[in-house]
Amino acid sequence: MSLITFSDRLSKFLMVVAATWTFGLAFLVMAAIIGRTVFDTPIYGVAEIVSASIVIVVFLQVGYAIRSGSMLKADFLVLLLPVPVQRVLLAIGYLLGAAFFLMIITGGWEESILSYVEGEFEGEGALHVPSWPARWTVIAGSALALVNYLVMAYIDIFKPELLDSEAAAGSKTP
Repeated sequence: MSLITFSDRLSKFLMVVAATWTFGLAFLVMAAIIGRTVFDTPIYGVAEIVSASIVIVVFLQVGYAIRSGSMLKADFLVLLLPVPVQRVLLAIGYLLGAAFFLMIITGGWEESILSYVEGEFEGEGALHVPSWPARWTVIAGSALALVNYLVMAYIDIFKPELLDSEAAAGSKTP
């Protein structure tokens, strides 16, 4: 299995996990609202769970967003340039994206380790939510984003799908 195939499968799997997590959060919030308004029995800690989960969901989906081409980009000027220049500029943009996520990893690595070792948590009251899952999801999601930006740069520069399809078409002709 190639790195491209692995990153695609992992990105899709994490996107499904994030979507499932979000679906579950919707039910948790709904239960908290119903519990508070109808039964006068609140569910404590929902705000802390949701705030930590937002970070987790975003970084679980970032790899898929990059690989599917769904990340925000302003390419309206680039599209006016010749195709070879477009490919170079897109590759530079992908490499800058990879550098950005590398900085997130290097900047958050020590804090993620300390968060786990020291048992850092969020929330004051009935429920204390550990901080390390969100911090480690940021690190892992950033690592996958970095890999996916490098994969996108590789594909944009070398066009391996195009080369594979040309080789397959060439082998069918006599």
